Order: sequence, then C-alpha cells, then structure tokens
Amino acid sequence: MFRPPVNRAMRILDRSFFQKICPISAARVHSPTDISHCKRSLERSKDILALPRLLTVVPDPTPDFAKTGKKCLLLQPEIKYDDPSSWSATLRELESDGKVTLIPYDLHLKYDYWTYDDIMSAIMPEDQIEDIPQGFSMVGHVAHLNLRELGHSGKTPLAEYKQIMADVLVDKNPKITTVINKIQDVGTENPFRTFQYEVLAGKDDLNVEVKEEDCTFHFDFAKVYWNPRLHTEHARMVSSLKRGEAVCDVMAGVGPFAIPAGKKEVFIWANDLNPDSFAGLKDAITRNKVHRFVRPFCEDGHTFIRDATTSLLNDSYTVTISKSITSRQRRASNSGNRSDKLVQDAQSEVLVQPKIFSHYIMNLPASALSFLPAFIGLYTPSQRTLFHPHSSTRLPMVHVYCFSTKSEDNVAEKKDIRSRISGLLKCEIDEADEKLELCIHDVRDVAPKKRMFCASFRLPEEVAFREV
Repeated sequence: MFRPPVNRAMRILDRSFFQKICPISAARVHSPTDISHCKRSLERSKDILALPRLLTVVPDPTPDFAKTGKKCLLLQPEIKYDDPSSWSATLRELESDGKVTLIPYDLHLKYDYWTYDDIMSAIMPEDQIEDIPQGFSMVGHVAHLNLRELGHSGKTPLAEYKQIMADVLVDKNPKITTVINKIQDVGTENPFRTFQYEVLAGKDDLNVEVKEEDCTFHFDFAKVYWNPRLHTEHARMVSSLKRGEAVCDVMAGVGPFAIPAGKKEVFIWANDLNPDSFAGLKDAITRNKVHRFVRPFCEDGHTFIRDATTSLLNDSYTVTISKSITSRQRRASNSGNRSDKLVQDAQSEVLVQPKIFSHYIMNLPASALSFLPAFIGLYTPSQRTLFHPHSSTRLPMVHVYCFSTKSEDNVAEKKDIRSRISGLLKCEIDEADEKLELCIHDVRDVAPKKRMFCASFRLPEEVAFREV
C-alpha cells in the first residue's frame, strides 16, 4: 500500500511520477493535553501507523479544525474509521471516553519520502531487482558505482539504468554530489591501481576529503587508489602494531596504514611508486601532524624493501615525547620551588627508532606476492647476531595481500597461497611450523568467485640470511 507507483519503462528520472494518495484512518485528538497519552496508548496497542521517516502526529486534515491547532494520530491501514469492528479495545476506550474521534485521512506520499531502493525497485524489471547496486563505495563526496553487464539471456543490462541510479543516489544522499561508474578494472592498464571512469551525475570533481581512524586525507580519487571497504582491514593491521616499533609500508598509497600508525607513535617508512599517491601521503603526514614518525618515499617497491632495510640499520633517530602536565602537577611543582621547565623535563620520554623493521606491509593484492623475492638475502650471514637468540630482536613479520578464489572454508585457497609464497621464496611455508606464525586472514569478497586475503608470516632464517 505504501510502496511507490511502478513504471518499468522509465529511463529518464521523472520525480513527479512518484506520488501516491493512501486512504487510511486517523484519530482526531480533541484536547492538546491528551496527545501524548493517546499516542503512547495507541503505540502499545500497535494501532499507530509506524512507517520509517513518517510523522505519527499530523495536523488535522479538516481546515476548520486545523485552524484551531487540532492534531491527528495516523492509524494502521486495517483500521477503518467507519467500522468499529476493526478497532482495538484501546481505540474503543479512547473514543468512548471522548478523547478521540476516528476520521478518514488521505496520506500523501511523494518522491522525497521513498528511499533509493524503493524508487529503483519501482523502475527496474522485477527479475533484476535483486541486482540493484546497494553497497556502492562512497569516497568523500563521490559515490563510486561498478556496473557490469549481467550477461543473462533476456535481461536488460544494469548499465541501461545507470543514469537513473546516479540521479536517485544524489537525491537520497545529501553528502553525495558526484556519481561515477568504473569502466575498467583496477590495475589492468595502470600499475598505480587507478581506473577509467565516467561521470553519471554532478561535476567531474574527484578531489575528496576522507576521514578514517581519526585521520584526514585529501587526494584526487582519479589519480590514486583508495578503497573505503578496507577500513576494517586498515584498523585490524594498525591495531597489531606496537608503539615504538619500526614498520616498512612498501605500497603505502596515501597512508591508510601509515598515518594511523604514526598517530600511534609507530615509526613508519612509507613508500609508493605513484607520484600522486606520494603527494597525497606527504599532505596526510603534514595534515595529521605525524611527521616525526612517518617518512614518505617514492620508489620501486622491490628496491625499497632492501634499501630501506639497509638504511634503517645505519640510521640514528629519536623522538622526544613531552607528556602533558596537569594543573595539580604544576601547582605541586611550584610549591616545591621547582620551575615548570624542570617538571617538563621530568615528564619527557625519548623514543629511539629501532634498527630493524618489525613488520613489512605489502598491500598490492594483484601483484604483491611477486615482491617476495626481495626478502631473499635481506640480511647478510654476519648480521645473524642482530637477531634471536643473540639478541631479543626477532626476524620481521611479513604481511602480503593477495587474491585467490572463493569457497566456504578457504582450505583450497590457503593451500594455494602457501604454495605460491613457498615457490617465490624457495622455502617451504607451512602452517605446521610454529616459528613462522603463519596466518592467512580472509579480508573481503571482491567478486562472486574472488576473495582478498592477507598472508602474515615471520620471515624464515633460511630466506633472510640466504647468500645471493
């Protein structure tokens, strides 16, 4: 009854078409002081019309009553104003007590009332309603669709409705001012993971501001890679990093791992080959005030793994952290005839950047595995003394993202990933080896038959110290 009118021939959005009059009943409340009581009573008896985004208390539809400020309560459609047999005991009691009178009411619903899903369900063919894109990506003010030909015989491609989808998305989402559709897979033509797109609604303005993990990023979405659906994975990885550790982010992008980790006071060497990502990374470092902990680089990932490892060994760097002083501490210091400066010195902490990276993060799932050979011979045999059991330092953890197929238990996929890693490192990577701490994490579904994973393992001695 409350769904929008249907027009499955519509190809250009006609907002005026979507309006409807629903004849229902309402309870006219005679005294303003009784409105709250009547409303609560009818809510308990479930007589009130409970529709999302719809007010329950409305002005009286009769002009003479409306002038006096009379209000009505909208009732469920099965309640008939002229049929007491359809009334509940609560409704009968309120009417008998003279608190309400049941009257006819024409409920006017217009385009603004219905949601994106409501409108598109009234336009799309019935056998394609389940294909209506729901989980579109939102990056700043940009909505990012990824429409594909359905390929089913007799069905109209979704792309035929892309303009209407875009217009309705803008109407129903105040934060969206631009809608684009991806017309090329990420990375197929561009190693920077950017893609070709078409603008469906709004201006061709992809300079966005994104907030994630209490960090702010500014970048041109057309020139850098950003996936808002990886927010949970970014948070998971950053939560595993410890304050004061050194971390090598090999394919950092604009810094979704690096910037939150820097705020956590982790020493991050962040690299990306894309000059636009590098520029966005530097901007994020400044904007989020993490310059003391995050260093940006723009190099090839293969060489960066080795060069950064060597540079860190020879680098001496510290950060002095000044702890905040409470008023009580300051008063205590003054009463003890000590200057604030002395208290400030006493409340400072020096963090020393480690000589060894504890983690290497490689978030380039289409090809990150191919970078693994860079870890072969990462350290010379003479550098064994830097690590356990000669010291408390352990060999680093490697976190490499990749794609594989999709199944319910991921057994075949994990076996495939272990096999690929083993082949590239020329070393058996087996979950039975506890020293490797191997974990293959299911990140997210990418396509009906494609899934993204993160394989984490401790770099084997056989690989780290192999002579090359």
